[in-house]
Amino acid sequence: MLDKLEMFIALARESHFGRAAERMNIAQPTLSAGIKQLEAQLGVQLVYRGSRFGGLTPEGQAALVWAKRLVDDARHLRDEMRISRQGLTGEVRLAVIPTAQTWAGRLCTAFAHRHPNVRFTILSRNSREILQMLDDFEADAGISYLENEPLGRVDTAELYDESYILVCARNSPHAKKRSIAWSDLDGQTLALLTPDMQNRRIIDQLFAESGVTPATYIEANSIIALVASVASGHCMTVLPKEVASFLSGGKDIALVPLDGASRQQKVGLILPHRDPRTPVLSAMLAEVQRLTSV
Repeated sequence: MLDKLEMFIALARESHFGRAAERMNIAQPTLSAGIKQLEAQLGVQLVYRGSRFGGLTPEGQAALVWAKRLVDDARHLRDEMRISRQGLTGEVRLAVIPTAQTWAGRLCTAFAHRHPNVRFTILSRNSREILQMLDDFEADAGISYLENEPLGRVDTAELYDESYILVCARNSPHAKKRSIAWSDLDGQTLALLTPDMQNRRIIDQLFAESGVTPATYIEANSIIALVASVASGHCMTVLPKEVASFLSGGKDIALVPLDGASRQQKVGLILPHRDPRTPVLSAMLAEVQRLTSV
């Protein structure tokens, strides 16, 4: 049944028989037959069918929740059985906000040094997508903001405090200043993350507290795109200090500290609230504690 549940999950995710079959690396008739067999085993219709996929029935929506849970539990069971023979092993799917990518790399590298048989897939997502992926068992853990917006029923471990800095070209009038006030950014041409990113919502809050109305020249969901725009000399941006320092290296870019309204945001590891916690996720939590205690 697990194979058929995985087919069902793929179909629900893709909303298309052909794409779901391609995702599963099987022929479309095999997937269609598997869904019909699953319906026969459960005694209900899961999928509306016509000339194409017509969505999930109410029973299908309920079954999808169980399917994701069962497939995820089976995956963790296999991982735990391997651990008894081979030590810590398996794959961790880590969903990370764009501004925390450097910390994600640091955490995964430190973890891999201790547990070389564990592989990581790092997925860049916004904070809301991360929570949804944890709920849908599409990610094993996340790195996101801890306090700015509701998280729901998860376990957390703080990694660092995020603070912000102005990023501008070296020929900018602001480049040689020792610091700049947030209020000085009023009316300035800026490149910023898109509004679906929590970092953008945080920055907008800080602008509002300082009475700033920025002239947003570019919006992007990629920090690299923002830094490239700044390097062109046509605009500036505000970024977390850590990722700005990492991306500006070797480029004709200046980093200028921002004064006032400098409230920091806590960023950390987010784990699904499950008992018992898997050995791999318990080890990740221990690694975070080691990194932050240095």
